[in-house]
Amino acid sequence: MRGAARPPRPLHYERHRPEQTTLYRLVQQHAAHFIAHTAASTGAELPRFIKDEFDAFLECGILAHGFLRLRCGECGHDKLLAFSCKRRGFCPSCGARRMSQTAAHLVDHVIPHVPVRQWVLSLPIPLRVLLAAQPELVTPVLQVVQRVVERHLLGHTGLKSDEGQGGAVTLIQRFGSAANLNIHLHCLVLDGVYRCGADGAPSFVEADAPTDEELHVLLRSVIARLMKMLMRLGVLVEDMGQIYLAEPDTEGEESRTLRPLQAAAITYRIAFGPRAGQKVLTLRGAMPREDRARQPQCADIDGFSLHAAVRVQAHDRKRLEQLCRYITRPALSDERVQLNAAGQVELKLKTPWRDGTTHLVMSPLEFMQRLAALVPRPRLHLIRYHGVLAPNAKLRAQVVPQGPPAQAPAATEAAAAAACEVEPVQARPHRISWARLLKRIFDIDMQHCPHCGAGELKIIAAILERPVIEKILSHLGLDPQPPPKGRAREAGLHFVA
Repeated sequence: MRGAARPPRPLHYERHRPEQTTLYRLVQQHAAHFIAHTAASTGAELPRFIKDEFDAFLECGILAHGFLRLRCGECGHDKLLAFSCKRRGFCPSCGARRMSQTAAHLVDHVIPHVPVRQWVLSLPIPLRVLLAAQPELVTPVLQVVQRVVERHLLGHTGLKSDEGQGGAVTLIQRFGSAANLNIHLHCLVLDGVYRCGADGAPSFVEADAPTDEELHVLLRSVIARLMKMLMRLGVLVEDMGQIYLAEPDTEGEESRTLRPLQAAAITYRIAFGPRAGQKVLTLRGAMPREDRARQPQCADIDGFSLHAAVRVQAHDRKRLEQLCRYITRPALSDERVQLNAAGQVELKLKTPWRDGTTHLVMSPLEFMQRLAALVPRPRLHLIRYHGVLAPNAKLRAQVVPQGPPAQAPAATEAAAAAACEVEPVQARPHRISWARLLKRIFDIDMQHCPHCGAGELKIIAAILERPVIEKILSHLGLDPQPPPKGRAREAGLHFVA
């Protein structure tokens, strides 16, 4: 039929080229110098997991460090897919993959089809420093918060503690909008409780929205319980009616390297170098805003903040996934990191601050300090499950969704699943492939050949040996050598004021 619109051609995945980004070049040129400068300034080495984070980031997405080789069964077109680092610190690519993966998993397999309210607890600066230095304290802090919120929900539904049970997923977010270290809690709480009937089947009882007065009462309860718990653990001490943080352990290399980096990143300051102790420079590119009116369903007391205004209806799964993606987003994006004419790093804020600040300005080594502080310790769980959503909860199997209808996994999907990562032999339960994520989020087709559009891409080899890598890349006219890493220079010579 003349004039009929042709169906849009599906988008195809193109390999991310991290070596072309400003963030990659900064780490490539300055990471080694930063590590050496920190050791020279403090007389102690950075923890091994931070050095490994920088090394892994420099190999992430680089074909010269290994790749998967895919081939179209119809036209024979080859496609190379580089391996990823799968780190949790500051890699934007792996952070975006983890964000999409986690959000899809929570919506499809964890959070029931009931209303969900987001409870956000922010902490005063001394407690952020404490939790950064002693991350094991996050668990008892979370227990206090969950008990207070669940007791509130039970009270609103008129049930006793043995008659109903709530559920929640907590995402421990470690950063703020300025890539600063800011440990705070995003709790996706089922907005009500489950009650079991005579037949043992659970039914959901919704709770009313909390009022501003109730939020203030809840926050005061959280603060009182947290102070009592931390004093019992010996983390806080009371002297003449005043409560202080206990003297930290000053022995060990971490107290001389990692803790100053964390404390500086929390307070927007510089840890080491000529400007040590000073505030990070700022650029004001927007008009200052007047103080906004008090936000509804938000309580602020002594540096603590409790926000509970965001609620998602039971049927709005798309909005729920958007919320999950927001709170699991990576700390940095490539687009926000740029260099100015003086060689300084300009970090663009997502939204201007109230005083009109739009950018933070740092020397490259000051920026490396900020990146190092964002790296979480190994085996630190940043997602926690509570109540009926806990892994061993008796009601979990009866309330969680069973996921989308099962589809026959195509060979191409298995190929694309490994596009950005190498999975262990034993697959994780409910793991959604990267190909399905690309299709789900961006409508990008990873299953069909971008050359002929009809054939399916299949993995034919995982290339890991250095001679084979060089041979294939040279044959394709690609650079077989990885980008060179910068060398450590004399400490103190390359800071930009």
